[in-house]
Amino acid sequence: MMQERQYRINEIFYSLQGEGFWAGRPAVFVRFSGCNLACPFCDTDFSGYELMDAGTILEHVERWGKCRFVVLTGGEPALQADNALIDLLHRHGYYVAMETNGTCQPPQAVDWLTVSPKTSFVRSRGVRPVVERAHEVKVVFDGQAEVSDEKIKAIHYYLQPCDTGDEGRNREILYACIEYVKAHPKWMLSLQQHKILNIR
Repeated sequence: MMQERQYRINEIFYSLQGEGFWAGRPAVFVRFSGCNLACPFCDTDFSGYELMDAGTILEHVERWGKCRFVVLTGGEPALQADNALIDLLHRHGYYVAMETNGTCQPPQAVDWLTVSPKTSFVRSRGVRPVVERAHEVKVVFDGQAEVSDEKIKAIHYYLQPCDTGDEGRNREILYACIEYVKAHPKWMLSLQQHKILNIR
């Protein structure tokens, strides 16, 4: 008998989407453990994870029965998430979004793709986005690095202030984001609403 694929899952939880186009929408977040980048501002601890097959992931997601919106995030979900998992979620009536750094090709079955290129912060040299199309591009901006969407074609483009952990620096970055968006109206400002609301 062939063993079902196991996914490394950091956590599965229910909250509001805090960023980008879907900000404010209730969502079940499936956070995959592990990433191929090492961004200095990453706030996710990947030291712990649980191995789950697709059926077990679905069982966890179904704990919040009324919510039919699932966000695959990480880390880097494109390293693990596949069409088999997404197809299972689809069969149970879920709309599946994915948040990726764009350096790996995502599963074709995903309903909504958010690419957040991290090239300005990447410590792993030579890693570049390979995704050419997405529903939205979300760039984390530190007020200094050049803003680039890596020529990714998208419907929506968001600029998000980098959270440095320093209140004064964060305020400077926010003002720089506002000025950049005003000067480049292709972009819209994305704030991390979950941090403002102090929720997960």
